[in-house]
Amino acid sequence: MKIGIGNDHSGLQMKQEIVGFLQEKGHEVVNYGTDESERCDYPIYGERVGRAVAAGDVDRGILICGTGLGISLAANKVRGIRAVVCSEPCTARLSRQHNDANVLAFGARIVGIEMAKMIIETWLDTEFEGGRHKRRVDMIAEIEDR
Repeated sequence: MKIGIGNDHSGLQMKQEIVGFLQEKGHEVVNYGTDESERCDYPIYGERVGRAVAAGDVDRGILICGTGLGISLAANKVRGIRAVVCSEPCTARLSRQHNDANVLAFGARIVGIEMAKMIIETWLDTEFEGGRHKRRVDMIAEIEDR
């Protein structure tokens, strides 16, 4: 799977570990985040990953900032993006099964690296169930069109 990853300064160290983890799992990783430790603005990186996912340049996106909240809000402004913040694997699994989430976000100040790996692995390994959930995902897309 081709995965876009984005981060601000607070997610830099975690991103570096996550990139290695994803590559070990056989995924191709495209870096849309900062590689500098200087303070920067998370909306830039949330939008970059959101646009890459929406355009089909990558299959899914992963975002990391201090809490995961701000960067996910930015990504969710891009049409077609369903970014979710997850702090544990159960929510990650349900976000894929029920919401067909295409961008995962978490906070480097909230989640430790081993938990982040479990969240990512669960999220990447879970398929969208479709069925009644597809109707609801379609309803979300209709909101974007209004």
